Amino acid sequence: MEHLKKLIKEAESDFSKCTSLSALDHSKAKYFGKDSAVTQSMRGLSSLSKEDKPKAGAFINEIKNSIEKVLENRKTEIQLLELSTQLESEVIDVTLPGNKQNKGTLHPITISMARIESIFHSVGFSSTSGPEIEDDYYNFTALNIPESHPARAMHDTFYLNKNYVLRTHTSPVQVRYMKENKPPLKIISSGRVYRVDSDATHSPMFHQVEGLWVDKDISFANLKGIVQDFLQQFFEDSSIVIRFRPSFFPFTEPSAEIDMSWNDGWLEIGGCGMIHPEVFSQVNINPNEYQGFAFGLGVERLTMLKYGINDLRPFFSHDLRFLKQFEA
Repeated sequence: MEHLKKLIKEAESDFSKCTSLSALDHSKAKYFGKDSAVTQSMRGLSSLSKEDKPKAGAFINEIKNSIEKVLENRKTEIQLLELSTQLESEVIDVTLPGNKQNKGTLHPITISMARIESIFHSVGFSSTSGPEIEDDYYNFTALNIPESHPARAMHDTFYLNKNYVLRTHTSPVQVRYMKENKPPLKIISSGRVYRVDSDATHSPMFHQVEGLWVDKDISFANLKGIVQDFLQQFFEDSSIVIRFRPSFFPFTEPSAEIDMSWNDGWLEIGGCGMIHPEVFSQVNINPNEYQGFAFGLGVERLTMLKYGINDLRPFFSHDLRFLKQFEA
């Protein structure tokens, strides 16, 4: 018993010499290992009489608990010391210049769309939007696209089921707007559209901006002036002119392709036309009282021309080397 009492002092002395948790754990084996005095004493209880066993067992447990308390106290001291040392080594001098942070930039398509909207807003257009999952009526029927039209074919359109598609253009937004608002109307709608197509200059998902102006006495002259003025501002080149080539779109009559002067030649940039009377009838606008035009431009095409990019795919590659070249 006297020897066990001395173990508490020995443990205090041994544990105090340990400066790390690993050393403390190693020293712990001397007092709680299978060959330690405490363990041997517990085994020796079997040789005692029934009267002496309870008293001896209680005494041994008291010694064991005391040593464990000394161990835990020293463990706490070592942990606090290690934490203090770590904090001292990791001190930050707030007077030093900070580490340079990499700044992100807007995607070139986002930059172009913001620029497009800003230009049209400056001449009185407002922006509106609509759902990307569109029903057959708004995507086709209301735009005078018959069931036999090639645009409805599976090789052009992503069908979700027989009634819903991923919109193939942003024109349904114009139909929805005309249904809910009375003329005069002057809006642009921009956003993602989807078609089954993919190569260096086409993507299954791309962005369009479409304009609509409905009022009394609206003509092709207004349409040409708006589009030409926009292109001159977007490309920051007042020498740009446009020409119209006769074309066909079910929702406009007459219809035209828009060509822009570019590098001593002509470049197709979009489509346009006067709103078809059948479309007006779908939205309860009297075609004898109101006229209007619509035009559609590809945002990727405009961006590629503005920045001199000859491949569409980098827009969707998430390559930071490509994206870091653009600033708003």
